[in-house]
Amino acid sequence: MGIILPKKLQAIYPFKSHRIKTQLGHNMHYIDERGGHPIIMVHGNPTWSFFYRNLVLGLRDRYRCIVPDHIGCGLSDKPKNYPYLLQNHIDNLSKLVENLKLQSFHLIVHDWGGPIGIGMAQRFPEKLKKIVILNTAAFLSNNIPRRIAFCKKPLLRDFLIRGCNVFVRGATMMAVKKPLCPLIKKGYHFPYNNWNNRIGVARFVQDIPLSQEHPSWNTLKHIERNLSFLNDKKMFICWGGKDFCFNDFYLKEWLRRFANAQLRRYANAGHYLLEDAAEEVFTSVKNFLDD
Repeated sequence: MGIILPKKLQAIYPFKSHRIKTQLGHNMHYIDERGGHPIIMVHGNPTWSFFYRNLVLGLRDRYRCIVPDHIGCGLSDKPKNYPYLLQNHIDNLSKLVENLKLQSFHLIVHDWGGPIGIGMAQRFPEKLKKIVILNTAAFLSNNIPRRIAFCKKPLLRDFLIRGCNVFVRGATMMAVKKPLCPLIKKGYHFPYNNWNNRIGVARFVQDIPLSQEHPSWNTLKHIERNLSFLNDKKMFICWGGKDFCFNDFYLKEWLRRFANAQLRRYANAGHYLLEDAAEEVFTSVKNFLDD
């Protein structure tokens, strides 16, 4: 029995739930809407598939929209004793692609969805057709905000993130430039409503690799070293210019690596650019995919 959304949230997230067993035996939730060419949308932390709801609603009449919740996130299982590492999230997403028997797909990635989605696509390079980059990175960097680095401190991490819920609550304020209405804010908060359900949020923060000793350092390094497989793919970068986390430092790095990528920078949008510039981003993404 899965988590049941309140009716008010069902009205803005009106999707049928699907689940797949991961290799470690946990239930990963995903939505799979309508038909057409598949698009996989990969969220970051501390969001979930709710982040992509408006894109799905706008695109599902012409595309098959597949949006998973990572283990520990959204409507997926949130196990206590689980290796919340980048490699495991890539494995889970890869299994979903294999189980759905996708012959090809487009990819949209945001935040932690960047390395997870691109790490998955590196296993199926011939299947990836187009990619949309939304304020993310898929390369090593120590350039992280102080407030996130502070939350990584071992003695404070669980107290702040799991106990005080500062990461989820803070994101719904700091990741947008336009205040979210109470219902949308409730949607982001809903899966992370207690200490146990916030374990994935905390472990994602813990999994940010800042040194070679970190268990996910080599995984991210491997993704970075093999980014050249995207050279022959059509890439569209949609970038929130007011992002406190993935700021223009990361945008410049994407453009340095992929000078031919199409770019649309939304000067007044924050990290949650699908909230701050919802209609503009939807139109741009739809035009790019339809082209």
